[in-house]
Amino acid sequence: MTDIIKSIFSSFNWISDTIDIAIVSLFIYWILVLVKGTRAVYMLLGLIMVTLLFKISAVGELVTLNWILNNFFGSLLLIIVVVFQNDIRRALTQLGKSPFLAPTSSFEKVQDIEELIKTVVSLANKKIGALVVLERNANIEEYVEKGISLNADISKELITSIFLPVSPIHDGAILIQKGKISQAGCFLPLTIKPNVSPLVGTRHRAAIGITEETDAVVLVVSEERGIVSIAQGGELIENLDLASLRRILQTYFAGKVPLMDRLKDRFGKVVRG
Repeated sequence: MTDIIKSIFSSFNWISDTIDIAIVSLFIYWILVLVKGTRAVYMLLGLIMVTLLFKISAVGELVTLNWILNNFFGSLLLIIVVVFQNDIRRALTQLGKSPFLAPTSSFEKVQDIEELIKTVVSLANKKIGALVVLERNANIEEYVEKGISLNADISKELITSIFLPVSPIHDGAILIQKGKISQAGCFLPLTIKPNVSPLVGTRHRAAIGITEETDAVVLVVSEERGIVSIAQGGELIENLDLASLRRILQTYFAGKVPLMDRLKDRFGKVVRG
C-alpha cells in the first residue's frame, strides 16, 4: 500500500495536475449549480441509481439485467443529450454569457420583499388578479414565453398598474430577477397534474407549472376569491395572510426567519420573557 502511494506521488505533476483537478472541480460545481432546483436533479439521480444497479448486476452475476444495462450504457451519450437537451442548451448559453456565474437572489434589498408583500395584499383586497414569479437558483427564462422587457425597480404603483383589468398585459405574469421586475406579460407552462383543485384557475395552474420545472417561488392573487397563494415545488399554499406571506418570503430570500416568528410557528404564540 505504501509503495502504491509513493508511486502516485512520484508521478504527480504539482502544477499541471493541480490545475487539471481545479478545472474539473469547478466544472462539476458549475454543473451542480446549473441543475439545482430543476427536474434535471432527479434525472441525474436516476442515472446514478441505474449506474449502481449496473455495478450490482455485474458483481451479483445477474446476467440478463447486466446485458440490458450494458446495452443501455452503450448509448449513454445519446441518452444524456436527449434527456438533458434543455439543460445542455441553457448551460452553453450561460457559459457564453458569463461562465461559472454564482446564482443570485430575486431580491437585493429586504425592503423589496416588504414592497411586494404590501402590493399583493393590496391587490387581493381589491380583487385584482396577479401572477408574480420570483427567480431563485434556476434560470426561469428557459421555461416562459417572454413578454415585455422592463428592468424596473419593484414598486407597488408599477405592479398595480400592470395587473389592472384595463392593462393589455394584465393576464400574463411578471418576472422578478436580481432585484428588478425584468419582464411583464409573460406566459408560463400550465401544470398537467390531474389532482389540482377545480376551484383554481389558469393563473394558479401556471404558478404550479413553472414551479414543477424550476425552484422559483410564485405569488398568485385570485380575482374571484381575493386571496393570496404561493406555489413552490409544484405545490400550492392558499389563503395566506400578511404575516404568513412575510415568513415564507423571508425563509426563501432573506436567508432566515426572525426568532420570534420561529417560536410562534412552533408553539402557536409568541413567548415573552
